[in-house]
Amino acid sequence: MENSDSLYEHYSFSVQVGQAALRIDKYLMNFVENATRTKIQAAAKAGSIKVNGEEVKSNYKVKPLDEIKVLFEYPPAENLLLPENIDLNIVYEDQDLIVLNKPSGLVVHPGHGNYSGTLINGLIYHFDNLPNNSSNRPGLVHRIDKDTSGLLVVAKNDNAMTKLSEQFAKKTSKREYIALVWGNVIEDEGSVDEVIGRNPKNRLQNIVFNEENSHLGKPAVTHYKVIERFGYVTLISCRLETGRTHQIRVHMKHIGHTLFNDERYGGDLILKGTTFTKYKQFVDNCFKVLPRQALHAKSLGFVHPTTNEFIEFESEIPEDMKLCLEKWINYAKHLM
Repeated sequence: MENSDSLYEHYSFSVQVGQAALRIDKYLMNFVENATRTKIQAAAKAGSIKVNGEEVKSNYKVKPLDEIKVLFEYPPAENLLLPENIDLNIVYEDQDLIVLNKPSGLVVHPGHGNYSGTLINGLIYHFDNLPNNSSNRPGLVHRIDKDTSGLLVVAKNDNAMTKLSEQFAKKTSKREYIALVWGNVIEDEGSVDEVIGRNPKNRLQNIVFNEENSHLGKPAVTHYKVIERFGYVTLISCRLETGRTHQIRVHMKHIGHTLFNDERYGGDLILKGTTFTKYKQFVDNCFKVLPRQALHAKSLGFVHPTTNEFIEFESEIPEDMKLCLEKWINYAKHLM
């Protein structure tokens, strides 16, 4: 995506070989983050969607190798990025970068339905002249999901943005997450090397694509290791080689261990355990103390853009995850 004009956002797509005929408005909903069908149809009506250089209507059926270009006008609220006095839990700061511990519930950057109250709104309030990344988002080197807690690094100048972004792109940064997943993870450790992409049937989810459809997604590698087993759930650590959207959530679901209370991927249902009423009440109580997916970005390491030294940061497991784990620890004792 390019942003050559502050009032517009531009997208370009090459339709993959093997793509079935599909209305362009439906196709673009699967590939343009936060775009509604109404917004796409309005763009088509305004002549802002072109295929192979020609304007098309929203009922145009895409074909393999079509070259699509889209020009969306920003809604006023999204175009106007306002500073907001949001508390930031800063773990480390110097002249080049900031490392902060993001609480669950805080959206990282503005988007559809979240035009204010985001981490970026807080960053531009507390820090002047943050450099833009390739998506014109001030300071952001990487991101984590709204309901995931944990560590993020923010660049304070262009040199830091370039060098830190390069490390994330080349997979040389170190990122470890702690997750509670459904089921007894039998292997002490393992890896998931599966292509991830947008679910064509649900654009709010990502899925693993098989070899035949791998061209629709991007390579993703997650290494996991068991920390402790509690019978019907397992506490694991996950180390990322890549940073795809929802990567851990998608990979763990793929191998049969959906994250605990991950509503988007079905983890807010009782996936393992007994049919007893008391067990259901117990799990419901766990959901109440941890009303989000059980995922925390625990450690973050990278080479400092100026000193060239490798630095690493750790964060404690947040209180809501601690309370949930305590319940499972006590429950597991009764299973022995």
